[in-house]
Amino acid sequence: MIQVKNVTKKYGATIAVNDISFDVKDGEIVGFLGPNGAGKSTTMNMITGFIEPTNGQIIINGNDISKSPRKAKKEIGYMPENVPLYYELTAREFISYMAELKLVKRNERKKEVEKVIEETGLKEVQNKLIRNLSRGYKQRVSLAGALVGNPDVIILDEPTVGLDPKQITEIRSLIKQLGKRHTVILSTHILSEVSQICEKVIIINKGKIIAIDTPENLEKSTKEKNGISVIVEDPKGNMKKLKQKIKEIDTIDFVKDNEDGTKQYVITTSSDIDLRKKLFEVLPKEEIVIFELKKTETTLEDAFIKLIDTVKVDENKNEKKKTKKSKEQNSKEEGKSESKKSKKEEKK
Repeated sequence: MIQVKNVTKKYGATIAVNDISFDVKDGEIVGFLGPNGAGKSTTMNMITGFIEPTNGQIIINGNDISKSPRKAKKEIGYMPENVPLYYELTAREFISYMAELKLVKRNERKKEVEKVIEETGLKEVQNKLIRNLSRGYKQRVSLAGALVGNPDVIILDEPTVGLDPKQITEIRSLIKQLGKRHTVILSTHILSEVSQICEKVIIINKGKIIAIDTPENLEKSTKEKNGISVIVEDPKGNMKKLKQKIKEIDTIDFVKDNEDGTKQYVITTSSDIDLRKKLFEVLPKEEIVIFELKKTETTLEDAFIKLIDTVKVDENKNEKKKTKKSKEQNSKEEGKSESKKSKKEEKK
């Protein structure tokens, strides 16, 4: 459906996007993630045809967006960040205007607008001025504008920003429904949103793709240790001696005292060891009563931070190598210069 092949975007000497490649299959819901300034917006603007890549190809449903822009753009519905709408229009008027811009046939336009209004839950407010709508309804109007014309690809840039929890839940549900009929690319800073909605995640940092996988696989691949949270009653303080009884334990960290007199700890082991069964056997023998025992989960946020930090560490190492090499080179050149100077003085 979408192919991004070796795409680079330069602004003068600045490289905003650096030789990136990825595919989005038909019917996928894909999360596009990255810190501020990573190249997310630039990439999305290139996919929509708003800006052209310096190098590389972007193909939408078989159409190269640089060579056949009209055909490629017809396949795309774009919901930009910050809900840019015409506030003097009603919701219905705006959607009709978008249908006109997208060249929906005149005899099909009314039916198409009705369908999108129904799909996005705007029926009750369709004749209200956009300026008088809540933030949640404005988001829906913007989404309806992206959906009108029935494009195969829907690109959503921060679709839930500024919404209250109820509105966020409603928009998430709507996006899941869209995934049954459209290919969806979702850019967001809310990583829990991606975990709940997306089947695949693309992470970009400093203009380069650093990971492409499912949320579950990213969480597993960046997990270094297994954590087990336990809430116990330990009147004799035997939790301190637990490492002597279970050699596989790496750390036992006290978390807090609870109001009912119990204590919470987090026990860590290497990622390939699950100590739950052993803890159930050993703790009662040590006169420790278990109130709760469960594995701690690695989140997509943990994976995201680890991947970004790994890139930073690698960059720092490379920078140190370059600095060391540069110093060694300068030292050699200085040595050669001194040697030449000494030979000249000897000749004199």
